[in-house]
Amino acid sequence: MNRINISADLSFSRIVYGMWRLGDDSDTSVAHVQAKIEACLAQGITTMDQADIYGGYEAEEVLGHALKAAPALKDQIEIVTKCDILAPAGRYSDARVKYYDTSRSHIIASVDHSLRLMNIDKIDTLLIHRPDPMMDHHETGAALDEVVASGKVRTVGVSNFKLHDWTLLQSAMKTPLITNQIEVSLTAHTGFTNGDVAYLQERNIPIMAWSPLGGGSLMTGTGAVQDALAKVAAEHGVDNSAVAVAWLLAHPANIMPVMGTNNINRIKALSDALKVKMDRETWFELYTAALGTEVP
Repeated sequence: MNRINISADLSFSRIVYGMWRLGDDSDTSVAHVQAKIEACLAQGITTMDQADIYGGYEAEEVLGHALKAAPALKDQIEIVTKCDILAPAGRYSDARVKYYDTSRSHIIASVDHSLRLMNIDKIDTLLIHRPDPMMDHHETGAALDEVVASGKVRTVGVSNFKLHDWTLLQSAMKTPLITNQIEVSLTAHTGFTNGDVAYLQERNIPIMAWSPLGGGSLMTGTGAVQDALAKVAAEHGVDNSAVAVAWLLAHPANIMPVMGTNNINRIKALSDALKVKMDRETWFELYTAALGTEVP
């Protein structure tokens, strides 16, 4: 599997395994979680995407139990995690309302929580999960610089940021932001025309794409997009999901789809997207089906 250079000494697998459902599985045993990671590694998928809030603030700990039982796995994977969302659940169950916190104290505490829960010494990439309308960019930027300087975090980035959110935060930082994780798929394709993708592509900043299967609708839904996917899938002997991922991989902006599933067989098939030859005309056939009309 191809890899994307994130920084001078860090690269991610082109397809990322998303762990947002890890704590929701009926089986969160160490053996089952290890089996998921090993199924990824067998395909060259080494990058694992986490967040403190996943699984009601429990998914990181589920991963941590597996890494504690099999410490050799730590050296074979890269871990991305996120912070700044506080919801009335888990360790924040006393919160009166869901809100964002990009203060220094919260970022430092979140990093320490994540390191302890995942049983690791360093986070490969820490993302600010959502833009905070109350963000003091000087405080947040300094805090992100601090966690990198401390050695607890290798690189930092953001998630769901618009251009103005990105430039505001970066203006107060010494450390470069290295990725933006945004929603991009055949059902969420406006990023290709509203500047979200272009801004990052211009700066050679790799993009992490969450919900690349449109929340599962590209696999289970019906309509023109699903029909177009099925046609290409039949030609390559794969399923719709592989074609939807290949559509993202074909774009020159270095998009890394974040694939989340608890089904071992589906995990083993994540790399099927690499079997799909996506030429420009096929790409536009799928795009046209998603638009519901031909391009202007």
